[in-house]
Amino acid sequence: MRILDRIRDAAEKKAPPCFSFEFFPPKTPEGEKSLYAAVDDLKSLQPGFVSVTYGAGGSTQEKTLEIVTRIKRESGIEAMAHFTCVGHTKDEIRVILKKLAASGVENVIALRGDPPKGQDAFVKTEGGFGNANELVKFIRDEKLPFCVAAACYPEGHPESLNKKADLDHLKRKVDAGVDVLVTQMFFDNAFFFDFVERARAAGIRIPIVPGIMPITNADQITRFTRLCGATIPMRLQLQLEQLREDPDAATQLGVAHATVQCAELLARGVTAIHFYTLNKSPATRMIVTALQIGA
Repeated sequence: MRILDRIRDAAEKKAPPCFSFEFFPPKTPEGEKSLYAAVDDLKSLQPGFVSVTYGAGGSTQEKTLEIVTRIKRESGIEAMAHFTCVGHTKDEIRVILKKLAASGVENVIALRGDPPKGQDAFVKTEGGFGNANELVKFIRDEKLPFCVAAACYPEGHPESLNKKADLDHLKRKVDAGVDVLVTQMFFDNAFFFDFVERARAAGIRIPIVPGIMPITNADQITRFTRLCGATIPMRLQLQLEQLREDPDAATQLGVAHATVQCAELLARGVTAIHFYTLNKSPATRMIVTALQIGA
């Protein structure tokens, strides 16, 4: 099933809100067991879809394809593969995407990707693509049968000169053939609502799905926000600092904050939410369960 159809069904009230979950390819057998245990645990929440990331520089390409196809085949959950430009020529990209399509995957999220480990800046591969809108255009020109998602940044991409430049780039990407946008994590809904308003004013009409990451580790979330440019509200940051020596309490605070975020998003008309799970199910399960009970 195309995720666009599932998201539209939720928007048209033909289905419940579309909750979806992101996972990453683990590096160890124990991590792999943990991943599939999390998928099994979250399956009862009837997710609209799950997504599986690439490693930095496309380092987990084969693992991503394996996990996406296995989740779709064994759990029956619709799966979306992350796909980046990093380290690939056009010919390589064509082969990999055709392999994905042949395996029954119907959804991809097209990304430029992060630089490989040890590199500070993205470098275009010779014979490849320099940004996501070129990748999206290639998918459409090749007439590959995918529902194509793409990323967007409510607070602006860290490499953009300003929010206007970032929105101009996003519009080019959408015009290249994107079906659905999924936002980077944010912790203040004001950024999301402002972003959606600006995107609509710029002529972007496709669904924009908010991305939510439950905070379960203060140090970890500080590293993530530094990389992606997201802002933690000052009050929340102070509370997390006070709980630095109490990880269980910090997790409870993170779950409570994310639940309030999601409840407000739903109350204001959002019908699809994407959760960055970090391959762990408890925090996301608590949030979605609370939202479903309160619906």
